[in-house]
Amino acid sequence: MQNDLVGPLGLVEGRRLPRERACGAQKKQGHEDGELAGHTGEPTNPPPKMQIRGPAGALPSTNGSQNGGRQIGSCGRPISANIGSRCEPMLPLHLQPQSHVPLYVQLRDQLRALVHAGDLRPGDRIPASRELATMLGVHRTTVANAYAELESEGLIQGHVGRGTFIKGNGNGLKITPPAPPVLSGSGGIRWELLFADERGEEVLSRLTAGVPDHALSFVMACPAPEFFPVDELQICVNAVLRREGTEVLTLGPSDGYPPLKAALLELLHHEGIAAKDENLLITDGCQQSFDLISKAFVRPGDSVIMENPTYPGALAIFHGARARCLSVPMRTHAEPGTPLGLDLEALEATLAANRVKLITLTPDFHNPTGVSMPLASRRKLLELAGRYQVPVVEDHIYARLHARDERIPSLRQLDRSNLVIHIDSFAKVAFPGLRVGWVVAPPQAIERLRIVKQTTDLHTDQLAQATLAEFLRRGLFSKHLAKMRKVYASRLAAVDEALRKHMPEGTRWMRPEGGMCMWLELPPGFDASELLIHVKERGVLFAPGRYFYVQNPLPNTLRLGFASLDEKQIARGVATLAEMLKVEMRKRQRGARRAERSRVALV
Repeated sequence: MQNDLVGPLGLVEGRRLPRERACGAQKKQGHEDGELAGHTGEPTNPPPKMQIRGPAGALPSTNGSQNGGRQIGSCGRPISANIGSRCEPMLPLHLQPQSHVPLYVQLRDQLRALVHAGDLRPGDRIPASRELATMLGVHRTTVANAYAELESEGLIQGHVGRGTFIKGNGNGLKITPPAPPVLSGSGGIRWELLFADERGEEVLSRLTAGVPDHALSFVMACPAPEFFPVDELQICVNAVLRREGTEVLTLGPSDGYPPLKAALLELLHHEGIAAKDENLLITDGCQQSFDLISKAFVRPGDSVIMENPTYPGALAIFHGARARCLSVPMRTHAEPGTPLGLDLEALEATLAANRVKLITLTPDFHNPTGVSMPLASRRKLLELAGRYQVPVVEDHIYARLHARDERIPSLRQLDRSNLVIHIDSFAKVAFPGLRVGWVVAPPQAIERLRIVKQTTDLHTDQLAQATLAEFLRRGLFSKHLAKMRKVYASRLAAVDEALRKHMPEGTRWMRPEGGMCMWLELPPGFDASELLIHVKERGVLFAPGRYFYVQNPLPNTLRLGFASLDEKQIARGVATLAEMLKVEMRKRQRGARRAERSRVALV
């Protein structure tokens, strides 16, 4: 049995010592956390904000890897933290990642117990969801879900701009919150209290706020729109409408437009993937494919293994499904005896220590690192998945964008045990706005995914499917793909050349063999998010690495999405990025020299 960590309350074999409420002169008679006669709002003096401390009472670190006494990792050790005010004993929280009980349910039940026991009283302020999530090392959604259920029970109440307070103890003792502000034209509804989930986290699209249209953006991994074959696509649309008329504008089968499925099966066969009609489902793109998979396979509390760093769109979906996301590190730099890609030793340890529902990964030109998994590693991955009987979700969206002729077989090609759910899309080659993708999987999985899709949106847009089917039938896709491989190979070379020319010593990167992304590690001690503030002022944008991590983000990492910029724009943007990094390095060096001089003893 795992031992819980002991906090400063002095828990002895699970028994709580008597609680002392008094705290010197800071507590006045008749003023205990809002317990005042006729009290109608918050306490006369604002209550002290709850703090989170580790079991030794130390303030937590902010690097995301060690917070007080908690231990968290892919092996599911206990998560512990303590909350309390500056003048009151710490209140312990212990979460068990290995439990079948979802983390948010564990947190909800423990906070509820603290309220019922009187350890948290009406008027006490508890940590914000982001703060408590950071200290526990869990996703903010976990805390937000726990808080939402406690608020629905009348135990806590959130106040915009002020925080979250204990509202009652479940026995009729409540503090009446002030009336919500009525905004003109809003009807008095406070919409933020009605949302099913807190979605306050920043998203990549916000990075472009306030930036002119002519800015050089390395933020997104998107195809270059100037190369979209619009004329050819228009010919295909017209041909479809002439041939099928209104039929293509009516409802269609939920598993996909039959001519498109036939064309895709031919494409898959050409690429070495054996599949039949029963193995194929048309979706609205890889994002919907991930969403359908989460709905079909994942229950709250189920464990899903993800690469760290990973594609944030998939991470958001599995967090939304209340999955327990377990991270396995990515090896991004070649070292003797350690192949690039997913750390298979860490993967095996995670599989051995947890009951895992899914493994998700991008073996080819991984987003965000650009790394590709070697053939031997792919075989080992499938061997581990077979041994532990865990399905593998393979995101294949970048695989066609290889800069060389050699291609490593996909996991689906190598799969002999029907373990792989293969998802793909046209979005990285052309027409990302058409939103058409597909899933290749065993028939049982496809049927379940089809039912989920039918309840979600009935089917993917028929006209878009028919147009792409015509595009494939005429051989236009293969022609366009060959052209774009050359374009992106040239742009990839331009990024690598500019980095070699301009970036200061201590910056690390690995040139991938294709894809749309370049992953950088700034010199130790630099924060990419802070650097972005200065680079953004010069009209250049990139994606800080922290957006891509499941846990323990490295602040000195960033991603450059280069596909939508030409070679001259790439050179100018990288030069600006390097220039601002050098400026910050010089500032740091001057500060270090001043600090050194201040330590010299006077004689």
